[in-house]
Amino acid sequence: MEILGGPLFGFAGAGESHGPAVTTIVFGCPPGLRLTRHEVQSYLDRRRPGSNRHGTPRHEEDRLVLLSGIYSENVVRLLAGPHIALQTGQAETRTSSYEEGFTTGEPIGALVLSAAKKSKDYEQFSGAAGEVRPGHTDLVKFHQSKGFTDPRGGGRSSYRSTISDVIAGSIARIFLRERFQTVVLSSICQVGPLTAAKTLEGHFERRMRGAPNQRVPLDELAAMQATMDAAELYSWDAEFAKQAGDLIKETRKAGDSIGAAIEVMALNVPALAGEPLYASLKLRLMGALGGLHAVQSCEIGSGQAVVERRGSENNDPIRATGYQSNHQGGLIGGITTGMPLVCRVGFKPTSTIALPQKSVRKNLEEIDFELRSGRHDPCVGVRAGVTLESRLAVELMNAVLMHQAMCVDNGNFKLF
Repeated sequence: MEILGGPLFGFAGAGESHGPAVTTIVFGCPPGLRLTRHEVQSYLDRRRPGSNRHGTPRHEEDRLVLLSGIYSENVVRLLAGPHIALQTGQAETRTSSYEEGFTTGEPIGALVLSAAKKSKDYEQFSGAAGEVRPGHTDLVKFHQSKGFTDPRGGGRSSYRSTISDVIAGSIARIFLRERFQTVVLSSICQVGPLTAAKTLEGHFERRMRGAPNQRVPLDELAAMQATMDAAELYSWDAEFAKQAGDLIKETRKAGDSIGAAIEVMALNVPALAGEPLYASLKLRLMGALGGLHAVQSCEIGSGQAVVERRGSENNDPIRATGYQSNHQGGLIGGITTGMPLVCRVGFKPTSTIALPQKSVRKNLEEIDFELRSGRHDPCVGVRAGVTLESRLAVELMNAVLMHQAMCVDNGNFKLF
């Protein structure tokens, strides 16, 4: 069973790339959180295919339908979501879905239909004689399932499955923002050999110098998000984004793909969330971020750079006002310090490319592989930031609720 997050807050998803829909169940959201379909949709819009011209040419609307887990006494507004219709022969059943309301504490159900499917593009990979794309899951998934797998668009291994991540992460980030003013940001900071001169980590390190525990206003963080939305790529460094965009174009024309790195940060983080060992938030974040499609590395804080340092250089000085630097990336022993959570994630080049490669069929007959057709991202990192943000938010919210579970208040157990 695949569940991300948990045991208190988490989600499960279902649906293949070229299936009818992706379904999501989010469990553990406390009651009373105001939730609107429009806000969750805004995060899905950042993830969807076709949202950036440097990503896949496949275009999906990815319109969200909310089916359960919220309620409002204003039933007109509650039921103002998209209509759903089921037609069987001449008979049609229609119903309304939810637009906005307050969470009830019950599981939140969501649906996103799939429309832009060109399944014939994947006949090359079907059956025991189907060809295998080097670097892709074609071979291992086929044999793991004894041949009963859906090869279209990568099936469940498709990046399309991250729709569920973004839906659940949207709910988590709304909760964290409302309760703690916590905001999660990401920025593409490297594409191939090109690296950004301006980073989120550097920006906030300079901003917090002398006042490390000062909260960053929500309007300032919203303005930063708007700036990155307007860039060539979703990056805090606009000049780097332009150069990286040109490099991705050249790579696409050459029939190849290229890797990328993304920094993801949480600001205004509540302190003392997480556990010191097997439920360590560091462990959970490295697993959640490092386990995303095509990710090959995950660093927290100063990451690999700490190997070359001495303890006197790497330890974060402490005063009565808090930690004075943030080499640890906001975590000590897997527990949040209140400093920004800082992670850096590296993506491999997209496996599906147009250049000829050595490969096999699923029956292990050796072949010279050449892609016949398809629509693919030349750089996975172009659309991955919002999914990393979502996974971080899910794990942080679960850690917050786990910490709160240890703070029992008798007042919460009275009925009369």
